[in-house]
Amino acid sequence: MLDDFFVRALLVAAGVGCVAGPLGCFLLWRRMAYFGDTMAHSALLGVALGMVLGSSPVLGVFTIVIVTALSLLFLQRTVHLASDTLLGLLSHTALALGVVVLAISGSANGHSLLGYLFGDVLAVTRMDLAMVWVGGLICLAVLAYIWRPLVALTVHEDLARAEGSPVERCQIIYMILMAGAVAAGMKVVGVLLVVAMLIIPAAAAQSLSRTPEQMAVLAAIIGVISGGGGLYGSLVLDTPSGPSIVVTAGILFLISLLIQPISRALESA
Repeated sequence: MLDDFFVRALLVAAGVGCVAGPLGCFLLWRRMAYFGDTMAHSALLGVALGMVLGSSPVLGVFTIVIVTALSLLFLQRTVHLASDTLLGLLSHTALALGVVVLAISGSANGHSLLGYLFGDVLAVTRMDLAMVWVGGLICLAVLAYIWRPLVALTVHEDLARAEGSPVERCQIIYMILMAGAVAAGMKVVGVLLVVAMLIIPAAAAQSLSRTPEQMAVLAAIIGVISGGGGLYGSLVLDTPSGPSIVVTAGILFLISLLIQPISRALESA
């Protein structure tokens, strides 16, 4: 019989995977994988500020990730630099600043810092479980509501503007959803690996899907399987839970590459 703490961890990992997969699809479609890295690196600054101020690190991560995302939008419109340059600037500055704040304050010991960097899903509480699932359901509902305009601006932003789609509003909402996913994913795989839960399930689903909706649903399923399978593997093999979840997602991606030629052959037959 599974222990209560493991069941909680399993449900939290599944919840994060279910939300991260569909959100990650837009990162792939818009070729914004570096944006995910920037959000993940800035999360460490959120952890540091949360500790220094004596508040929840999750709240600190959520706030800093939103500020970073909005700063990127502002800089893209006011500074004549390439997007990848701005992403690198924000990403590494926030990461370095987070390390400096932690070092100056002495707020984190080695064990807690490792938990934030690589996740500690086995330490989740009932409150964490409730927050992940309530927040996840809200996130999926909002994503479904803005799905059409978000897909439209992904295909062609100027055309979406011409058709009257609320481009800026959708971008801001999407970034808020991303901030929530990064904050929740920090508990599961840590700030250094959370972007993998956004990218890998979506990449695995891309080769097996024919429509954006199919890809989003399949990415959610792969995210759930990655969370559950990786957590079970970490229990059996006595390995860290966060990296085990990411390794499982990577294995599923390799399997999707093997399945892709078979599915295409069946469709053409």
